Amino acid sequence: MRELRYTLLSDGSSDRALLPILTWLLRTHLDDCAIQAQWADLRRLPNALKDTFPKRIEQSIDLFPCEILFIHRDAERESRQKRIDEIQTAKKEVQIPKAINLPVICVVPIRMTESWLLFDELAIRRAASNPNGSHPLSLPKLKTIENEPDPKEVLHTLLRNASGLSSRRRQRFPVSERVHRIAELIDDFSPLRVLSAFNVLETDIQQLLKQQRRNT
Repeated sequence: MRELRYTLLSDGSSDRALLPILTWLLRTHLDDCAIQAQWADLRRLPNALKDTFPKRIEQSIDLFPCEILFIHRDAERESRQKRIDEIQTAKKEVQIPKAINLPVICVVPIRMTESWLLFDELAIRRAASNPNGSHPLSLPKLKTIENEPDPKEVLHTLLRNASGLSSRRRQRFPVSERVHRIAELIDDFSPLRVLSAFNVLETDIQQLLKQQRRNT
């Protein structure tokens, strides 16, 4: 069985929640291939080595060798295309030889990563360690998720409510850790195909894999 290594360079550590989504997409479109996922953890590097976007890309490629580099930026209040342009411009400024032929795929959710975790109520309840909780959770409609102004706050509130804890204990609830757990607990991300940014990401992955098959 052949292997494919990919690296995710993200805006922040909370965006590691994208790893199960990317792995699911690759497994969906790759047969008989072991997927090895890496998150480019640059937090311990001196600031001088990572103080610009091109430098962060360069360090990710150098320290986390891979066959595909996924670069994540949240759209937030900017257009998706602007974020993609920023990624592509930064990639062109990377100097190391390893970057020349390395495929790069942009991962740009509308608003932020958390919007892609707002569709699976059971996973949210399980991540909150209260799978049988009865507290009603008002998840946004899937088709409107990309319109949520602050999906991170929505998800954090859902996790706290799902925990069933008292108000005092909710304040100490490790909500950021549980966000990662939601992504790990979801087996099927196909419902996200109704979202524009997810569709573009899947299409980009499909096109890259087809191109690689033609070149082998």
